[in-house]
Formats: sequence, structure tokens, C-alpha cells
Amino acid sequence: MEIATWNVNGYRAARRKGLADWVLERQPDVLCLQEIKARPEQIHDEERTFPGYLSLWNPAIRPGYSGVATFLRQEALEVGLGIGEERFDCEGRVIQTHHPGFILFNIYFPNGQRGLDRLSYKLEFYARLLELCDYLHAEGKQLILTGDFNTAHTEIDLANPKDNSTTSGFLPEERVWIDHFLGHGFVDAYRTLYPDRVEYTWWTYRFGARARNIGWRLDYFLVTGSLMDRVEDVQIHAGVDGSDHCPVTLKLTDV
Repeated sequence: MEIATWNVNGYRAARRKGLADWVLERQPDVLCLQEIKARPEQIHDEERTFPGYLSLWNPAIRPGYSGVATFLRQEALEVGLGIGEERFDCEGRVIQTHHPGFILFNIYFPNGQRGLDRLSYKLEFYARLLELCDYLHAEGKQLILTGDFNTAHTEIDLANPKDNSTTSGFLPEERVWIDHFLGHGFVDAYRTLYPDRVEYTWWTYRFGARARNIGWRLDYFLVTGSLMDRVEDVQIHAGVDGSDHCPVTLKLTDV
């Protein structure tokens, strides 16, 4: 089974830049998109999904902002939208899908770069999500969290850590939340498999950053520790254009 995640920075724009071609060539079993910036009724019928896929949408109330969508080759056992708190859920940040053996969270974490209010909102979102994950772990559920975390965890996860020590996305108070998740039963699947590998998933559009590979690793798969036995690989597809992020795939052995 393969799960793909990609912050597409606008679903309609990504379709124009080859999103559908990549999906049909790769054919992941589940595709998690973030920052879709559209509602399904704004999109032509033939472009609301991909051949062979079912679609689930959770757009933001605010037009042209945020939002996530999940595309499935097989129907989920159960679906949930959001994390149960309106101030987060109105921004369309989470879709939960239940699959044999695990629950998958497609997440677009808030960006903290627009001031202290949004930084606090981002940290509170982390806290609420972890509270929910703790509850599900206590029930014996296995979880996969994927999407754009909007935080680089450690210095290996961005090209210029010293220059960005006071930049949102690499602030100590943000990075520690990744530590909290790792201390509550999760592992970073990519970093567990590749502890010393330097790869990025996001590059600013400015300064020719992508061509120079001056980037950040912001897109993750955090999995319940006991699920790592099923993880065969995590791949960062840095050569795939279409957004300021690139897709990342997780391959699992079947149950």
C-alpha cells in the first residue's frame, strides 16, 4: 500500500501544472493533498477527482484559503473531518480516514509566520491534535499523521538552520512539538529509515532556492511506533514540480 502526501499550493493551479499526470503515473492507494484553496463546487466535475479514485474534501470556510482533500482507490471504513474544535475545523485542516489496521490523518498544520496570534494558534493546534492522538492510542488504535507540518524538526531538516533560528517554522517552541509527538508513541518514519540523509520538501519561490536546493523538510509521516514494522520505505520526490512543495510517499506492507 502506498500513501502520498503533497501540499499543492492550490488544487486548480496544481492541475494545470501536471498534478493529474503524476497521480495517474504513480497511482498511490491514498493521496493526501493540502492547501487546496478551493471548494469542490468551484471545480469542473471532471477535475474533482482522478480516474479510479474516490474524493473527500474538507475546504476552509474562507474562500481561497487552506483546505485538505483525500483521494482513495478503495473506500475508507470510516471518515471524519476536523479534530473537534471549531476554531481549527473552520479552516479545513484535517481529514481522518480509517483503513484496515490504522487511522490516517491528512493534516495541513497552521503557519505561524503572520504574527504572535497565529503562532499561538499553531501551537494550540498541535496540542489539540496530540490530545486526540493520545485518546486514540489509549484505545489501541494505530495512527499515521501526514501532511505539511509547517515545522522543520532539527538542523538537518533545513539548509540554513542558524540563519532561521528566529524564523517561524524553526522556532524552539514549534520544534518541541515534534518532540512531544515522538514522546507520545510516534516515530518520524523518514528520519528513522534515513537518519543522516539530507533532503527537503519545500523551497521558497524566491532567490532560485529550489534550483540551489536551499529548502526545508516540512512534510512528514509520523506513525505509531508499532507500525514501523510495516513501513517499507519513505521517498521524497524532490524532482516533481507543480508546487513549492514536492510529494512524499510512504510504502506499507499489506496487512
